[in-house]
Amino acid sequence: MARSHHRKKHKEQLRQFKHSQDMAENSGAKSKAANIIMIGGALAGFAIGYFASGGVILWMTVGLLAGAAAGYYVGKKIDEER
Repeated sequence: MARSHHRKKHKEQLRQFKHSQDMAENSGAKSKAANIIMIGGALAGFAIGYFASGGVILWMTVGLLAGAAAGYYVGKKIDEER
């Protein structure tokens, strides 16, 4: 009785090539724009809060959080378009 699961698969070289391309494409760690723009927005919000309030911690924190939130949503929108 023939055992088909012991037979060599057809076009083995093509199957190997296809898998090597899939892994090479996904192996690089891509940074997301949302994370990068969120950090930039947080720094910008912190700076605006510092200069606008004259160094009051409350307003610097509010500016930091608002800048981070705005940066996250802008970066998320950029990631969706890619």
